[in-house]
Amino acid sequence: MDRITLGIFAFPLLFLLLSLRVPIGLAMLVLGSCGTALIAGWIPIFSQLKTSAWHLFSNYSLSVIPLFLLMGNFASKAGMSSALFKFAGACLGHRKGGVAMAAVGACAGFGAICGSSLATAATMGKVALPELRKMGYSNGLSTGSLAAGGTLGILIPPSVILIIYSILTEQNIAKMFMAAFVPGVLAAIGYIIAIAVFVRVFPESGPQKAFVNWKERLILFKRIWKVFLIFFLVIGGIYLGWFTPTEGAAVGAAGTGLIAFFSKDFGYYELLDVIQETAVTTAMIFLILLGAEFFNSFIALTRITNLLAETVRGYNLSPFIIVAVVLLVYLLLGCLMDSLAMILLTIPVFFPIIIQLDFGLSVEETAIWFGILTLIVVEVGLITPPVGLNVFIINKLANDVPIVETFKGVLPFLISDFLRITLLFFFPGITLVLVRVLY
Repeated sequence: MDRITLGIFAFPLLFLLLSLRVPIGLAMLVLGSCGTALIAGWIPIFSQLKTSAWHLFSNYSLSVIPLFLLMGNFASKAGMSSALFKFAGACLGHRKGGVAMAAVGACAGFGAICGSSLATAATMGKVALPELRKMGYSNGLSTGSLAAGGTLGILIPPSVILIIYSILTEQNIAKMFMAAFVPGVLAAIGYIIAIAVFVRVFPESGPQKAFVNWKERLILFKRIWKVFLIFFLVIGGIYLGWFTPTEGAAVGAAGTGLIAFFSKDFGYYELLDVIQETAVTTAMIFLILLGAEFFNSFIALTRITNLLAETVRGYNLSPFIIVAVVLLVYLLLGCLMDSLAMILLTIPVFFPIIIQLDFGLSVEETAIWFGILTLIVVEVGLITPPVGLNVFIINKLANDVPIVETFKGVLPFLISDFLRITLLFFFPGITLVLVRVLY
């Protein structure tokens, strides 16, 4: 069997292993090792096993991942999610559908600290779902708004997936964070508008709360000002060049840790939970990264990416059509795969093709713009059937709500997502505006 045939068969075989519930990291590690052995023999594999793990896990750039995970876990255990939701509810609750809007706003705020969509959905679901249902919000709107709001964690910096994309494509993490800021804000605003439109079409789905005066809002703000301080210190510090992303993550972890230690709900057992959750999640991500290293080495040996690039160039298609096709592939994969797995599996294949196309942008700007678009489409995959992970997380918290109803509830947010993707696709300058202004 020749190299290209091996490369072609590797992908359906990988999907088969994933369908059999083999962990993605292990599946990529085994396939990559066996594929490389078939092409070059076992000696290169043994050599790679000896060196790759050390070089990968000792990579300074990757140390930002456990630090941001630690920051998110401290924030979760310290009750910051609840405080953010109460403050947002006080500001927006008196509007039609205001508490659902507050849930989205709180998801955006917590996602900015947490950096994980799944963690944002799970944490905010526990906090906001009981309140939404107690107030009489429809099952579809209450679960759908939280599932969609959770996706903001993957986009609003700091984002673990964004960091991994930056490392895979050798892009500046600070610039990627900067580029993600405007699309992240647009996402939150788009979701709030979607709720506003939905409750006007279906008035009974989103009741109003009583107006909360400014004095009470100020009291609630006093509980969360530290959260905003940490966010602006970490992200602002990275943007302004005060410290590197890794240093910023360390500052954020230390800051949220101090808040947690002085929190009345935080004790010895909560500290152990934070350490354990951070360690387990970090180990899972690093195993996936190791598997991706072996699988990508195998794909490089097959030269299938070169063949794809030559084939694409041979059709003389518009660069924007090629990107549109790639994004469609991501959308389809998002219905079946986890976001991290998608990024690690596909970026080494698609990125070399995209980077050679002419969009009227520099190579760096093309990489940044494509990365943000990819991230948004991957984010959409978290709420699309049949495997919308955020939908399943929220639905598990609301056992009595049929999952079909939750998928119906996310439809207005999917419409918002598609409009935003279209806007950023045709106008790359929106994504790149902060990068161009500040660099």
